[in-house]
Amino acid sequence: MNFGFSYVGLIYLVMLTIPNLIWAGNKPKNYGRYAGRENRALLALERIGEVLVSAIALVFSDFNLRPWSAWCLWLVLSFVPMLLYEAFWVRYFRSERTMRDFYRDFAGIPVAGATLPVTGFFLLGIYGKNIPMLIATVILGIGHIGIHLAHAKEEKKSRRA
Repeated sequence: MNFGFSYVGLIYLVMLTIPNLIWAGNKPKNYGRYAGRENRALLALERIGEVLVSAIALVFSDFNLRPWSAWCLWLVLSFVPMLLYEAFWVRYFRSERTMRDFYRDFAGIPVAGATLPVTGFFLLGIYGKNIPMLIATVILGIGHIGIHLAHAKEEKKSRRA
């Protein structure tokens, strides 16, 4: 692990942040009702994971480009879920922006808005051979994916009622 600025980490964080900033003004109808019932332990893990992943992505140069080798395929693989994440947001922003639109599977991936970036950062951690990133993404994934799985389950239940 090498300390230093990661421009690749910055790119990933920008890919994560821009759609979320737009989403803040375009949340699904009734989202606040779901958010008010989030599990506090999962919420704490999500927040801790967000801070750790963001910091680690920026302060380790392990994620930057290096001379091509087979290992670089991990970087390519990590970029795929990030591109799918952007496509997920395009679909969401073009929709009616309901909870169903937000939690509908994307490319066969459940809760894609949570799953795809966690997967992208985890694969980036493999590429960088960076144990702190791997641990941070597991923490983030437990919280973030856990919260959104609960929301998706609640959304399906409310449709049946």
